[in-house]
Amino acid sequence: MIETNKLIQVLSDLVAFESVTPHSAGSLEYIENFVTKLGAECVYVNRNQTSNLIVTLGNGNKILAFAGHVDVVPAGDYSKWVNANPFQLHIEDDSIIGRGVADMKGAIAAFLLALEEFVAKNDLNKYKVMLLLTSDEEGSAHDGTILMVDYLKQNQIQLNYCLVGEPSCVDVLGDTIKVGRRGSLTGNLVINGKQGHIAYPHLCDNPIHSFAPAMSELTSKIWDNGNQFFPASSLQFANINSGLGVTNVIPGQLTANFNFRYNTNHSVDSLKQEVVAILNKYKLNYDLSWQHSANPFLTRVGNLIELSRQAINEVCGVNVACKTDGGTSDGRFLIEVSDEIIELGLKNASIHQLNEATSISDLTKLAATYAIILSKIFDD
Repeated sequence: MIETNKLIQVLSDLVAFESVTPHSAGSLEYIENFVTKLGAECVYVNRNQTSNLIVTLGNGNKILAFAGHVDVVPAGDYSKWVNANPFQLHIEDDSIIGRGVADMKGAIAAFLLALEEFVAKNDLNKYKVMLLLTSDEEGSAHDGTILMVDYLKQNQIQLNYCLVGEPSCVDVLGDTIKVGRRGSLTGNLVINGKQGHIAYPHLCDNPIHSFAPAMSELTSKIWDNGNQFFPASSLQFANINSGLGVTNVIPGQLTANFNFRYNTNHSVDSLKQEVVAILNKYKLNYDLSWQHSANPFLTRVGNLIELSRQAINEVCGVNVACKTDGGTSDGRFLIEVSDEIIELGLKNASIHQLNEATSISDLTKLAATYAIILSKIFDD
């Protein structure tokens, strides 16, 4: 039986490390100490300012890995947090407040306690559990999980199951697991015109005016209608800038960037080609560069989804929806070394916000769910 008080204490300890990306701030060493007492072997794969901890526990042939991150986004204005210190756990009735409690130190604490309970009851030769923890998920991810994936490839380690502890749930704990994610493609666009006096438009080329029809088509286009597992692909403009800040000059240039969150109906090349075709249709003078940060991915449907459904139903009494929406996650790297992969964590309603929160009841239920998943995977 997982002790609630110990679970809260572990979470409190983790929150106290001010591990703003890319710094682990001692949190990984704390976890290393915890799992070493269980008999685990630990390896660090670090680069630049990022720390990555790979934990291996057990001698079995089947591998389940728990993947996640100890880094958190900046806390913002401390005075707007309920106790004026986002890195000190604040408990009020059932509510737990602190930076990272939901995204995703709560899930790490829950898994550590579930693992401790599991190890106490099972033979080392029955299982192999790994932890893959980074301090660079909320940032560029250039030095994070991708390095651990390279390590696994170099050592010819293929994960049977990978459980990512990202906050996946919406209304109640257990209502959603992520079975894949959309891809992300950003376009950086410059529309070139000709600057001049606003009273003499015939001597100028206004890039705002020339771009307007193309922008209208780009934003109104239905790129697809989604498919069985993915919602429709979406293009959204994030920034548009033009002008000199005065009222009597036609600008000579417009800059903009937009982002696709796209599904498996598209490839990177097909999206690029469709955008270029629209820009060329309006005979624009433009420069366009691209940044591709994630391919869409979908797990193989197998034991992990089904056993997780069973565990969630036992603990939470809810039916699970399998979804692929939301932002990108490190699952996009881990899919390369995982037979099956899902994301299951706490509710995501307050992540990255002031007074980020979860609840004691959800935290204890998540730990219990993880414990059952461990038992079911290695009893299967």
